[in-house]
Amino acid sequence: MTDQNSDKSTADLVRDLADQVNRLARTEVTLAVRELKDKARHAGFGAAVAGAGGVFAFYGGATLVAACVLLLTLVLPAWASALIVAGALFAVAGIAVLVARKQLRQGSPMPSSAVENVKDDIQAVKEARQ
Repeated sequence: MTDQNSDKSTADLVRDLADQVNRLARTEVTLAVRELKDKARHAGFGAAVAGAGGVFAFYGGATLVAACVLLLTLVLPAWASALIVAGALFAVAGIAVLVARKQLRQGSPMPSSAVENVKDDIQAVKEARQ
């Protein structure tokens, strides 16, 4: 490669450098787009799970509360039965929120791999200039 570059003019070398920088920039942008799509997919899934958790909490509360409370009133006072059933429904809703939170964190907006690659590229160019 050194022999090939020694035969090239300065203009050819500058043109090659510009082509390589252009190719590198396009590759980094492509990587960033892919990473953002992946993170958006996780965020979308997390939002869907959060929505599903909310729906289940609502309908579960509306449908089963009455039946469970009435069942428990056979052995407990009505107020104690209602508290026990409400606690169980909130526990299910809490688990759904935790799953959603995990998915939303995976979908954070910054494309970390692409940013790290660009930083490495900048550092390599700085070192090559010295």
